[in-house]
Amino acid sequence: MASVTLRSGESQQNLLRRFRKKVMKAGILRDARKKRYFVSKSVQRRLAKRKALRRERRRQSQQESRRRR
Repeated sequence: MASVTLRSGESQQNLLRRFRKKVMKAGILRDARKKRYFVSKSVQRRLAKRKALRRERRRQSQQESRRRR
């Protein structure tokens, strides 16, 4: 769990901003969203393949656009 302590002369808003940054860096919210619902192994594999295909298509389209320049 991310924790922050109030520094001397620090406002509550700055404290909250630092806490949010720590939570984002630690990936706590991302993990919580992933684990919100049960996803079977087969579905996880299917989603991972789909994600990899999208990534590959993006790379190819970026390379093609660079070649055209």
